[in-house]
Amino acid sequence: MISWYMIKNRFSTRFLFVGLLAALSGVPARAGIVEDVRIALARNSPGAAEAELNAYRGRNGTTPEYLEAYSWMARAALDAGNYDQATAYAKQTRTLALEELKKRPLDEEPHLPIALGAAIEVEAQTLAANGQRTQAVAVLQSALRTYGNTSIRARIQKNLNLLSFQGRPAPALHVGEQFLGSKPPTLAQLKGSPVLLFFWAHWCGDCKAEAPIITQLRSEFAAQGLQVIGPTRYYGYTAQEEHASQRTELAFIDAVRHRFYSGLLDMPVPISTYNFDVYGASTTPTLVLLDRAGKVAWYHPGAVPYEQLRGEIEKVVTH
Repeated sequence: MISWYMIKNRFSTRFLFVGLLAALSGVPARAGIVEDVRIALARNSPGAAEAELNAYRGRNGTTPEYLEAYSWMARAALDAGNYDQATAYAKQTRTLALEELKKRPLDEEPHLPIALGAAIEVEAQTLAANGQRTQAVAVLQSALRTYGNTSIRARIQKNLNLLSFQGRPAPALHVGEQFLGSKPPTLAQLKGSPVLLFFWAHWCGDCKAEAPIITQLRSEFAAQGLQVIGPTRYYGYTAQEEHASQRTELAFIDAVRHRFYSGLLDMPVPISTYNFDVYGASTTPTLVLLDRAGKVAWYHPGAVPYEQLRGEIEKVVTH
């Protein structure tokens, strides 16, 4: 079963079909109404997606899986720039999700948190796209107060960070006792140096593709003092085990690191869910550049090509 932490949050991932997603993540893909709707939307057929949703609801009622599938209608409308329609889909998703929450906790199963998280995200992003940034921040702050102890915290924080993170002092990383590579320094210890934070996950194909880019850029900007830290976290499973102990997962993370991150083996890798929550790293990779004063200069959920990332690093190291 695919973990809900592995679902991408940007609608552009509709172009990643189910088989490709499974190949990149290392776990079998889930079949059902969610994939049916996503494939219809990938074919630019919202009418077909609506028909799939109506047929499913007629057979099964308003289930959490239906709500996750329905939330993709909001994301599709947002991606197409149809903000009124996106808002309507998002609000309906949220209303139906709140009805489900009267019956069950949010994290009892995987579909409901995805649906509610998407609804909050789309509502905030449509407000921001319409120039209502203050209102968007208020929506996210309210959601964070309500759902800060659930699995969607990082997703809410990601959207809040996209609107308000740049220029602020970077939150301290929890370095703790669990890490791979060299012992992680604190961000306070790195003040005076530009820092790239590379949030990654053992199942993440985009992270593996980003690793050679970061390896090359770290080498290119070594003389300017660029430091790279690669936070990751436990997910409770590996490619071989659906339910893995931390000891087993740590060994798996290290094996993935040696196979796909060979140029970054000395990179400090603190292992902490807290870091992902604070930095809103619900999308992997998430890349964060800190300037020499320890402030956030650039925040980017998702993969970044070499030229773009190089340009962002150049801005930081030359100031």
